[in-house]
Amino acid sequence: MEYNSKDFKVGKCEGEKIVDGEIMPLVLNPIEPNNKNDINSLLEYLENNKDWFDNMITKNSAVLLRGFEVKNAQNFNDIVEVFGWEDIRYVGPAPRTHIYKRVWTANEGPLSEFIYYHHEMVLIKEFPKKVILYCEIPPPDGGETPFVPSFRVTERMIEEFPEAVEEIEKKGLKYTFSAPSKNDQGSMRGRGWEDAFGTSDPIEAEKRAKALGMEMEWLPNGGVKTILGPRCLTKVFDGRKGRRMWFNTLVGMYGKDISSAMMFDGTEIPQNIVKRCEEIIEEESIQFKWQKGDVLFLDNLATLHGRRPSLPPRKVLVATCK
Repeated sequence: MEYNSKDFKVGKCEGEKIVDGEIMPLVLNPIEPNNKNDINSLLEYLENNKDWFDNMITKNSAVLLRGFEVKNAQNFNDIVEVFGWEDIRYVGPAPRTHIYKRVWTANEGPLSEFIYYHHEMVLIKEFPKKVILYCEIPPPDGGETPFVPSFRVTERMIEEFPEAVEEIEKKGLKYTFSAPSKNDQGSMRGRGWEDAFGTSDPIEAEKRAKALGMEMEWLPNGGVKTILGPRCLTKVFDGRKGRRMWFNTLVGMYGKDISSAMMFDGTEIPQNIVKRCEEIIEEESIQFKWQKGDVLFLDNLATLHGRRPSLPPRKVLVATCK
């Protein structure tokens, strides 16, 4: 499959890698700088290349549009809507604010904190296929959105811990997570259950949680503890070369104050295995620095992503699609 189309040319960015013969991220620039790189021209190019562009996201796991005049949330929403992908509502602990139509802020937790690598909504029965990010205000320092080709984590974990991977895969994973009643903007995982489930009625919240595959335990402080499982360790998706994706949030939830991760039968996962997995994920990560107007398309089935700490200001918006 050719990388180039008549409307885009392949560029480069700092931090890109070639993984199993694929460029990550695939950077697409205007054919001619400063010539027809306005938003209307970009929308026309995307309309003319919808299938090709979609295939590039699956093939390369990440595609970065750079050098186009994407100026605001409205422009970003227009880009997302060109493809006709169905919207999917975010469910999770990250505090977010609705901006415009299908556009939300990314995690509004303190910029000083690192958001650990994850597949978006990996714990929910229905998760997005694509996560699309737009940089309206690039941070002065830090604030990258690193991502990881998930299959590489599986390959390396099997190389180093074949028996442990097989045992966890067979038993499945069990997660717990505690959330307050109201949003806590001082925490990157401070979204309250009322906002998360869109109701202040505990009975209705329980119904909605059950539909998402969660059990709930009410806490004395008005918060809630959610229990999820069994959940997979790895997953294979169509059209991605049969690769086993490390489709879990084991490292991100293991042994935290408000969360836990273990085998579904209650067996603890050895700390050294989790620590080594954390190291492998970091070693396989792909970093690039945001530029104003960047739009990054991530295949959520194939990549974990996170957020580096940064100095303010930083404004990155997000849309999630089925």
